[in-house]
Amino acid sequence: MIKPTAQVPELKLPLINDTQWSLYDQDSTSFTMLVFYRGLHCPVCRKYLESLTKKLKDFSGRGVHLIAISMDSEERAKKAGNEWNIPELPVGYNLPIENAREWGLYISKKTSEKEPAVFSEPGLFLIRPDNTLYASSIQTMPFARPDWDDILNAIDYVTKNDYPARGGE
Repeated sequence: MIKPTAQVPELKLPLINDTQWSLYDQDSTSFTMLVFYRGLHCPVCRKYLESLTKKLKDFSGRGVHLIAISMDSEERAKKAGNEWNIPELPVGYNLPIENAREWGLYISKKTSEKEPAVFSEPGLFLIRPDNTLYASSIQTMPFARPDWDDILNAIDYVTKNDYPARGGE
């Protein structure tokens, strides 16, 4: 588990738009937000990422860079990018299981043929510009994820009040 205020591991991933993404290369003024999702097979993920896409300007207006990440293959990730309504959302894929575990994500095995053999469960991380963890939410199932408006309100409060990261002990 990565504790708040601790340095996070570097993360480099291919994106569905055929570019490369690197966490340490982000130059946000407030946070980089990593949104780990289960993959193409997950209708809850689809709804969650489509609702995030509607808030992209709200996040970017607050200086937040973001990315959605899965363990899906390139083919599955690009299919999600084409079928889901997420045209401007940066989507990374091929997250190695070792990296998923390094970030403290829970791993599940498939229970149906539509699922990949293994995949990570959801997680959300807010990373400071100095690449330290500010906050995280890690889940064991696809349901009951943090609400985007709640996160935006929290970012406003944190920024306005210089609120420190909590839970690092």
